[in-house]
Formats: sequence, C-alpha cells, structure tokens
Amino acid sequence: MIIKIHRSILLSIVAILLVACGDSPAPDSATSSPAQYDLVLQGGTLYSGADEPPVIGDIAINGDRIAAVGNLGEYQATQAIDVTGLAVMPGFIDIHSHALSDQPDQGIFGWPDAENLIRQGVTTVIEGNDGSSPVPLEPSFEAIAALPPAINFGSFIGHGSIRALVVGEDDRPPTEEELELMREQVALGMEQGAFGLSSGLIYAPGRFADTDEVVELARVAGQYNGMYISHMREEGLALLDSVAETILIGEEAGLPTQLTHHKVVGAPMWGASADSLRLVDEAIARGVDVSIDQYPYTASSTNLMILFPGWALDGGREALLARMADPSQRQRLRNDIIYNIEVDRGGDDPANVVLAGCPHDESLNGMNLSQVLLQQGQEVSKANAAELLMDLVAAGNCSAVFHAMVEEDVHNIMRHPRTMIASDGGVEGPSSRAVHPRNYGTFARLIGHYARDLEVIPVHTAIHKVTQMPAQRLNMTDRGILESGAVADIAVLEIARVRELTTFADPHQYSEGAVHVLVAGELVLNDGAMTGARPGRIVRSSDYRPAAQ
Repeated sequence: MIIKIHRSILLSIVAILLVACGDSPAPDSATSSPAQYDLVLQGGTLYSGADEPPVIGDIAINGDRIAAVGNLGEYQATQAIDVTGLAVMPGFIDIHSHALSDQPDQGIFGWPDAENLIRQGVTTVIEGNDGSSPVPLEPSFEAIAALPPAINFGSFIGHGSIRALVVGEDDRPPTEEELELMREQVALGMEQGAFGLSSGLIYAPGRFADTDEVVELARVAGQYNGMYISHMREEGLALLDSVAETILIGEEAGLPTQLTHHKVVGAPMWGASADSLRLVDEAIARGVDVSIDQYPYTASSTNLMILFPGWALDGGREALLARMADPSQRQRLRNDIIYNIEVDRGGDDPANVVLAGCPHDESLNGMNLSQVLLQQGQEVSKANAAELLMDLVAAGNCSAVFHAMVEEDVHNIMRHPRTMIASDGGVEGPSSRAVHPRNYGTFARLIGHYARDLEVIPVHTAIHKVTQMPAQRLNMTDRGILESGAVADIAVLEIARVRELTTFADPHQYSEGAVHVLVAGELVLNDGAMTGARPGRIVRSSDYRPAAQ
C-alpha cells in the first residue's frame, strides 16, 4: 500500500525532527539578514576564563559588551580583525594593585594610559590593598574618572588608613567611640563601592590593632557582602600564626578572607608553604571561604621600615626619630634590625636589600646595602647595614627590593587551586626608580615563564587565575569571562611570544606578546601599538552586590 503524505505535513515533520536534533531550519533569506556587529575578532583560540582548554571561534562586540561567542557564520561588522593563531581571553584583573601613588606625577595619575599593564593584557586593577586606601574613596574615584585612564579601577577600603584617621599612629586600642567611628568609615567605604576591607597588619598603624578590632571592622564589610584581604602580620618566622589569624578573622566575621601576596620569607622558613597551605585546606574543609593571591617572584618590595620592629614605630615618624637619637634606644633598634636582616626580609645578607626609590638621593637607586656601605668606605656588616638603614629612614626613607624567598614556595603556592596571581605593583612608566619587575612583568612571567616554559600550571589555568577567578572573588559577574553580555574587556596574545623583558637591573621594560587589548569594547592596543584610547571606568562593588538584608 502506498501512503501519500501532503507536502505541508511532510515539511512540518522535517521541521520537528530538526528541532529535536538541536538544529533549526535555515533562515529564509528573504525574511532575515546577517547579524550586525561593531567589531568581530575572527578565528581566535578562545580561552573563556574558565579553567578549561581553549576552542576555536569568533568574538562579536557591540558597544562595550560581547554580543556573541562561537562560530558566528554570516554577519556584517563595522570592523573585523583576523586573530587566527592568536589566543583570545578576558582582560586580566589585577586583584592586588597599588595603582595610586603618593606622588601626583606617578601611578595612574602620572601614566593614565597604563602601558606597563596594557602590554601584559591587564584591563582592571583593584587598589586599596595592604590596609592603605584613600579615606573616603569617592574623591579619588571622581578624580580618576575625570582623567579618564585606559584601565578600569576599583578599590578596597584600608583598615590602616582608617585607623590612622581615627586613632592616629599610637600603639593603643581604640576607645569604643573610636571603634564606632572606624565602623562608620568602613560602612562609608563599602557604600561608595569598596570590594571589602583590606589590612596591613605588618605596617604601622595597622600592626597596632589586635585581632578583635579587625574582626569588628571586617563584620561591617561582610554586611555589604564584601570580603577581607590581608597583608598578614608576619611572613617569616611567625608565618603560620599569621595565616591562622587571617583565617580566624574571616571565620569570626563571617565573610570571605584572603591571604594577600602569600609568600615565605627568610631562610629559616623556606619550604613552609606546605604547612601554610595545609592550614588553608583545613579551613576550607570546615567551611571557611579562604583564597590566596600571589606575585610570581622570589623577591618582595616595600619601604625600608619593614625591617624595623613594631615598638619603634609607635607614635609615628617623629617618635621614631627621637628613639634613633637616644643612644640606648638606638642600640636596641640596631639589634632588632640586625635580627630582621638575618631571619626575615634581609635574607641574611645586606646585599639582598636593594634600594629602589630614595627621593632624597636618587643616586642610591639600584644599589644594595653592601654597595652603599662600600661607597661610604665602611666595612660590610649587618651592624653597619642596620645603622645605614636608620640613616636612610631618617633622611626620608626609601623603597627597596628584598631577595629572601625561594622558587619551591612560589611553585607550591601557585599550584594551589585557591591561588590567584596579582602584581602587588602599580602603574609605572620610565623613571630613575629601580622598581620591582613585577610592575612590568607579572602576567607575562606567569604565562610565558611559569605556565608555558616550566609547566608549573597549564596555560589555561594560568589565564583562569587572572580572569574568572578574581572576577568571581569580587562578584563581578560580567567580567573575567568570554560570554555574551559580558563587558568587552579582552586581551589577544601570541602565547609563543609572551615574555617579560624587565629585570631587577633594568626594570623599565615593557613585556612582549600582547597584540590587541580592548577595554569596554575599545581598542587600547591595536596590532602592538597603543592607540591613545582611555575608556577605563570606575568599578564598584555596589554595581554587583547589594547590601545584605
């Protein structure tokens, strides 16, 4: 028997089958037209930001947003760029930045094009770390927005800055009234868009706070769904106690907590990352939300007073100068500095402390303490180095680079699944300062050296640690990922060419390997050349996480 099926019925059956197979009938060319886009990146190797291998595809952009991802098929675009053979990924988010500077001609105000970061693929920086931030935040936000910069800018609110404003530089607990004023300042910072509370418990005046004080203020940040991020009290002999304190603050205050630029300092502690990471894992197992950030170097950088004991910093600079002028107190201070040279940031050798920026004498920039002593005709010894340090601080202080870590700990921390990579650097440009190479090379070093060459972690994992991971940590739901609707902050790199050129001896060298970088859909780096575009914006936590009810 022959069954006849009407043509219209047959077409309907075919259409149903096509839908059931996950496809749809080809559009009628008479009734549809190709999609319209402002910009298309064609045929790139797409790293989504997730911890997964890449795929080949296209990225379409309309305005400041990603419009489509995948095989786009037929389309029309105002501009199309062939990125075949190139790696396309979300722009990097530097969750630990010092983009602001005390000097008005430095930092993001001095170099608003942020070329040192753009040429690595960085599109967003988060300031206010280590307990230091503007208080209040809004005037700085307004000034930065008025530039505008090439990169996006966000911030934490700094515990140390709040304490200095309310309590001063004294080593004492706050009164109840002062503590309430500090709570109010944290709340104001969160309302103005801070992503959480940062502390610098190794620096004065933050180091004068006890754990309970920090818990009280962290609770306020938690009420706004913020996080707590901490430069711990110690990173040398008392490292494990400091890790435990950071975890405790997050646990007691009930908010996510983060070990910032986690490292192991000083020869007696080398290898202790195994123990510090065990503490992190144990905390996670019992429900504490702990994360880590790290810069991928075996040298740190901060000012020389990191080698001074806390008791000497009580009362601020004038009190410190008075102590240095008193022979008995100077002797005590000298002995404590010698101890820190031996077991902490000094790496047991004055040559491991390299002066980076001495405003009072730029001729010292790039010299280590041993070299300065020899230049002065003095014997190289730890006692003489301690005296030199006091003299340098009295003359105006210096920033310095401290070589006191080992690769074993860098690798261990980098491999941890809760570790993100951040620079702990800032916006830099050519100058006489002997700055840490992390300002120019952190992200290129991560991808080119540690991931591609050494294979400490896969390339896609490295990219995940600087894109989706920090975005998720900050609850920035439309950043750090290549997907439709996300902000079009995008980096296009030639992975085989990615490398840092900066060195400790010659730090002001831009990294290689970035081909295109877009911020909010605008090309700020096009075919390896800066365009002059500055589409950066202020990013605020309030845009992403409403206050908890």
